[in-house]
Amino acid sequence: MRDIAVFSGTAHPDLAAEICAHLDVPLHPVRVSRFANDCIEVQLQANCRERDVFLIQPLVPPVQEHLVELLLMIDAARGASAGRITVVLPHYAYARSDKKDAPRISIGGRLVADLLVAAGADRVLTMTLHSPQVHGFFSVPVDHLHALRELAEHFRGYDLAETVVVSPDLGNAKEAAAFARMLGTPVAAGAKQRFSDDRVRISAVIGDVVDRDVIVLDDEIAKGSTVIELISHLRDLKARSIRVACTHGLFSSGALDRIGGQSGVLEIVCTNTVPIPQDKRTARLTVLSVAPALAEAMRRIHNGESVSALFG
Repeated sequence: MRDIAVFSGTAHPDLAAEICAHLDVPLHPVRVSRFANDCIEVQLQANCRERDVFLIQPLVPPVQEHLVELLLMIDAARGASAGRITVVLPHYAYARSDKKDAPRISIGGRLVADLLVAAGADRVLTMTLHSPQVHGFFSVPVDHLHALRELAEHFRGYDLAETVVVSPDLGNAKEAAAFARMLGTPVAAGAKQRFSDDRVRISAVIGDVVDRDVIVLDDEIAKGSTVIELISHLRDLKARSIRVACTHGLFSSGALDRIGGQSGVLEIVCTNTVPIPQDKRTARLTVLSVAPALAEAMRRIHNGESVSALFG
């Protein structure tokens, strides 16, 4: 893999370093600085000419800062005559802005995809998009991985004889059903109505959760409003125990403490697509690494091999 060049923005350097360790390639340095007028300048500090360049940058808070940083990294690689530029987006924050559900509203997922391509991205590698249609917002090839294998491997260490996988809403039911098949368990789903970013109502849980060990599976958890509402219903329905799992653990506004403090919650499991500082982690939190999966996808992309086996 001598013709590969991997760079990371400032969003999640630890994940980038772990990916490079699996690939056995160096993580090249990037200089990010600011002018007096607050504009960002980026310099890739390694040769890119005719090389297969990978830029690792999840869109995590502050999202707009990291997005502009990524766009400038892409532009710098294109200006340095990179042979191909692959953007590695472990978390695509704008995937939640995927439809026009109110008058005169922007569709950020499509716009940001256009910006990445306009900057010079030739390919995108991402993980667990919030909505499947976001894949189609990009006019370049997209390899869309998921973390269900990593999550399933973790939960196989438990006795699953009386376990049911529960999706917080019907929109995530397909992923929850696939996850349940991996574990050999039944699946259930919440009937959710969203009123605002942090106000939801779950009117019912479709499926049998009485006296069952529940694994709540969601794609991402931000403020945790949906999960906490679902946990309340699961307690009312006499669920035996509750574990919460997601790919993207954003845990904003104290969500980790609020979810972990709910009665009956034994564990919260997420992956490291999003950085979680050590001082914000709790005893009930388990963080799984997706670096091996992303590294293998990057290796296959670089070598011209099929990536479909990783997300099929």
